[in-house]
Amino acid sequence: MAENNLLPLIQEKIKSSMKEGDKLSTSTLRIAISEFKKEEIDKKIVLDDDIAIGILQRMIKQRKESASQFKKAGREDLELKEESEIEILATFLPDQLSEIELKQIVADQIQVLEAGSIKDLGKLMSSLSEQLKGKADMSLVAKLAKETILKEIN
Repeated sequence: MAENNLLPLIQEKIKSSMKEGDKLSTSTLRIAISEFKKEEIDKKIVLDDDIAIGILQRMIKQRKESASQFKKAGREDLELKEESEIEILATFLPDQLSEIELKQIVADQIQVLEAGSIKDLGKLMSSLSEQLKGKADMSLVAKLAKETILKEIN
């Protein structure tokens, strides 16, 4: 069974942010807890750290999209709020791999799977998503995988 350390850690951070009067951290982390509970109820599962990390990554992705929309609309105040929430949520994620490390992992995986064409991208991404779950932004991994395969074809 997977570890379950993230939820208590976030709950402790909520308590400390309430004592410090940090309303943004408190509300952001309460939303995260709410998302965790919603996932448990919807899927009838017991939440573990792997699932919680996936939820946090989804929340960060949503906030990145919102921040970019706010930037386009010229709403710097809301953009800054979204970016602050991203920073708060990201503190609970495991360390993310650098782009250089990701390029190496993608290249190695292409060699292992003998992926030689763009048709192999699905198989490659499936393998990479299992290997890098929670450790990298999968949209970046997909971009790097596609670029690497196209580079090898040419």
